[in-house]
Amino acid sequence: MNFSGGMLNKVIFVMGSTGSGKTKLSITLATYFTAEIINSDKIQVYKGLDIITNKVSEDETRGVPHHLLGFVDPDEDFTAQEFCEHTLMTIHGIIQKGCIPIIVGGSNNYIKALVEDPTIQFRKKFDCCFLWMDVSLPVLCKYVAKRVDKMVELGLVDEVREMFDPEADYTRGIRRAIGAPEMHRYFEIEGQDMVDEATKRMFLNAAIEEIKDNTCKLVNNQLEKIRRLSDEHGWEIHRIDATSVFEKNEKEAEEVWENAVMKSAFEVVGEFLKEKGPC
Repeated sequence: MNFSGGMLNKVIFVMGSTGSGKTKLSITLATYFTAEIINSDKIQVYKGLDIITNKVSEDETRGVPHHLLGFVDPDEDFTAQEFCEHTLMTIHGIIQKGCIPIIVGGSNNYIKALVEDPTIQFRKKFDCCFLWMDVSLPVLCKYVAKRVDKMVELGLVDEVREMFDPEADYTRGIRRAIGAPEMHRYFEIEGQDMVDEATKRMFLNAAIEEIKDNTCKLVNNQLEKIRRLSDEHGWEIHRIDATSVFEKNEKEAEEVWENAVMKSAFEVVGEFLKEKGPC
């Protein structure tokens, strides 16, 4: 099915590991190019745990419609096939409104399933532009560790405690999110009177450090999957190096963001949207 009946419709993908700035980039692109955003993060599709899943806030969306975000029951499993089905319907609705779909998220398995599934034939229906927000691994791991500390300040512990279940299955639903299984042992001993406060604090600190370590491992895995999509599947992915943004202080970082990241992204997307694409 070709939604336009002629030239292929355009779809933009913003890829990258967690914490790399995908959300900020996609929202800025969406406000400029009249687009709507489809979430492709396999954990952010679930309701709840907004802090540890780092869901975009209403203020941060800047009025840009976001789809497939926080709509699945926390205890259900949302498969790649379901993601594809929902995404195709959402893309159709966005295009019908005269807007451009921007698919954003770090779950590369979802994106690969959408683009590569031979039954979907995505490439025959859509002209794709892939943007990769890349940040040096040591720099990004340092940043995400600080972001975990910020999440703790914002109430990560209380948020996860509300969903704590001694019999919880951490292989299903939203409890797969980094931050949930790591806190399990701490919550088990938190209410035990025979455990002193120093020991409880030790368990809590250990859980936080494990969250940081596992987040960095996730970053590395996500980067490897993006490289495989390029190297093994031949995707033409436009790499945007945002490392310098994360190496600057807040004021300098914004200037680098505008002059480096946004300039590169606007050039790539601008050229992509001007091209007629295959018929």
